Amino acid sequence: MKKKLFQSTMVFSLALLLSGCDLALFDSSGVTGKKIGDTLLLTMGLMLIVVIPTILMSIWIPYKYHASKKDDSYDPEWEHSSKIEFFAWGVPVVIIVILATITYFTSYSLDPRKELVSDKKPITIQVVAMDWKWLFLFPEEKIAVVNEVAFPVDTPVEFLVTSQSTMNSFFIPKLGGQIYAMAGMENRMNIMGNEIGEYRGISANYSGFGFAGMRFKAKVTSEEDFEKWKEGVKASGQVLTDAEYDRLIEKTRDHKVEYFSSINPLQFKNIIESFTGAQNGSN
Repeated sequence: MKKKLFQSTMVFSLALLLSGCDLALFDSSGVTGKKIGDTLLLTMGLMLIVVIPTILMSIWIPYKYHASKKDDSYDPEWEHSSKIEFFAWGVPVVIIVILATITYFTSYSLDPRKELVSDKKPITIQVVAMDWKWLFLFPEEKIAVVNEVAFPVDTPVEFLVTSQSTMNSFFIPKLGGQIYAMAGMENRMNIMGNEIGEYRGISANYSGFGFAGMRFKAKVTSEEDFEKWKEGVKASGQVLTDAEYDRLIEKTRDHKVEYFSSINPLQFKNIIESFTGAQNGSN
């Protein structure tokens, strides 16, 4: 009876702990995201070679050799075992060597700054982290969107990332890795979605009381739908003037999606230079 109760409690506790989990990293669909997910699964599988036996033994040994079981006492006639030492140290060392090798190669092959190879022309999207929202600038189309971004399927996208305020982290879990956004600096991340859909984008670095609502939608669309999306942005008629930008700088929580049909093509450059002093030096 006690054994069944213990098993039921363990199953219920595990289900409760995992009920709120979003396994985005293990169910990725982007080109880079898929490779990252496969690497995580391989790494986790190798570590479980040690973890699972350890957990099972930590339960079985106290149960079998508990002081209350006088008829099944354990009194070995030896003090050292080379076989046990071999498995206790050899297996973890081999796993660490394998994990180190995987980490070394994937650190280069999955570098978010590495350009993706494709027969399609890459799209450049500039990203500005604000308090507490994301501003996406499309310099070629001269449009901007707050808390929403879209790009065609199977098309490489180069995100140029900076921050207007505190340090943040740009992250689309299912499509690729994360990259830090820092004021006065430009960081780069390349991703490519291979499945049409809507993906969750977040900030992975705590940045204040509005952090929880600093989310955006990343839409991977067909070429036709992407053109329609751009037309919808241009139809908004809202211009990203200096006054509008100053409004966006103000701290807000759970900011709604906004479209801007016209922007200054040098907006991203000006944001970075406002922290480096280049603008003041040129005047």
